[in-house]
Amino acid sequence: MSQIPQAAIALAKRFEGFHRIPRSDPLRRPHPYICPAGYWTIGYGRLCKPDHPPINEEEGEMYLRQDLRTALTATLRYCPVLAAEPEERLAAIVDFTFNLGAGRLQTSTLRRRINQRDWHAAGQELQRWVYGGGKVLPGLVTRREAELTSCCAVLAAASDSCSCWVSASSSLRSVSR
Repeated sequence: MSQIPQAAIALAKRFEGFHRIPRSDPLRRPHPYICPAGYWTIGYGRLCKPDHPPINEEEGEMYLRQDLRTALTATLRYCPVLAAEPEERLAAIVDFTFNLGAGRLQTSTLRRRINQRDWHAAGQELQRWVYGGGKVLPGLVTRREAELTSCCAVLAAASDSCSCWVSASSSLRSVSR
């Protein structure tokens, strides 16, 4: 698969957003900011140094596509079975990799479950990744729910086995309370 799944782009844009525009910039360009997990970021979740120059939305889109291409390549390297899975499932794991990094996917039990095609267990593993800076972050809870929903749509269309993803999503909501 050489194309970045459109659903991955949509997930990343939805959860990263393109904001953090200081009022003091007359051109209203995004400047670096510290994300909830404590990393310097700019545009749509691009990691950067604190002194990164401001960018415009076009540059943000370019960075996003570069970062998602990297995430897609890593996802398929570590979870090759996803190449034969529906795009929505691949998109969810590409978004996970974009959000948390290829190293986290590479060393995770989530990777093992995906490569075993144990989608129930993969859903349970995915719901564990809601911490940033040692705390449950509501934004990560919501993001994991969206990724689970993306995978659930695939399962619901294929069979009635979607309940594993739905129950995983319910568990995510209870973690955030």
